[in-house]
Amino acid sequence: MKLEQAVGLVLRKHRTVEKISQFKLAKLTGYDRSFISLLERGQRVPSVKTIFVLTEHLQISPSQFIDEVHELVDSDIMEYD
Repeated sequence: MKLEQAVGLVLRKHRTVEKISQFKLAKLTGYDRSFISLLERGQRVPSVKTIFVLTEHLQISPSQFIDEVHELVDSDIMEYD
């Protein structure tokens, strides 16, 4: 799985677990709702600062977010070994 896709899946997963809409997450973080959508669809990659801002409102640590993304990317790599 590509990094962009993994970021999007992890972001969407935690946003839905917290029952936060894209609109509400955008309002909480100061980002545009369309930017949240682009991230979730794997069309943009967030900066480290953006990850910190997003995870603050998703009730997870930035390191947990990165670990989950890493697991998805690695699991895909392992399938081809």
